[in-house]
Amino acid sequence: MNFAAVQTAAEPNGNLLLAALPEADLARLAALLEPVHVEVGDVLFEPGEQIRQIYFPHDCLVSLLGVAEGRMTLEVGLVGREGMLGATVALGHEQAQVRAVVQRAGRASRIDSALFRAEFARNAALQRVLYRYTDTLLAQAIQIAVCSRFHVLEARLARSLLITRDRLQSDKFHLTHEFLAHALGVRRVGVTKAASALQQQGLINYSRGNIEIIDLPGLVAASCKCYEIVKEAGEAALATAFV
Repeated sequence: MNFAAVQTAAEPNGNLLLAALPEADLARLAALLEPVHVEVGDVLFEPGEQIRQIYFPHDCLVSLLGVAEGRMTLEVGLVGREGMLGATVALGHEQAQVRAVVQRAGRASRIDSALFRAEFARNAALQRVLYRYTDTLLAQAIQIAVCSRFHVLEARLARSLLITRDRLQSDKFHLTHEFLAHALGVRRVGVTKAASALQQQGLINYSRGNIEIIDLPGLVAASCKCYEIVKEAGEAALATAFV
């Protein structure tokens, strides 16, 4: 039995989905988990590829990017310690639908997809947690799609920074102009203008990809309502699952 994996899930920065499982269920799943370290820029999945590994982030952060024509991208989700990558395997979808790119380096637990499907089939607690979590991913993707169509870039950037802050539980993090451009589906010059506007309002400091949120209430006010909708939906769904 992999007691180290059980202990890792219970750590303050451990994976919340794993930690939500009853002890016996977690112990059985942990015996199949492999600890890994992922680096910024690592691509875990590409659209159309078979999902061979399921990931449970601990202190890393992974961006889910929709891809059009092989080059245009838009972030449709963000996964940190609250979630997992590859959940659709349990629902019968073996091919990735998005590009999963590591945004922040860190630790994760990994399991072979076939082993995960077998465990999912017999683990009612894992089923309950995963179903509720996939609800939050869908809600996030829908709201981001609406946001990208109807809201100005400055508000969308504020929303993206706030979601990243929530996932990392930190007001300081690193995001390059290039990464933000891919996430927001715009050119780098657009990110530069939007970030400069937020900085001139005294909401953030942004230099060479290093971001510091210095006025959290102000940044929330500058964001669109999509941030609050995604946040509230996630909190409600996860609170239901983690019982």
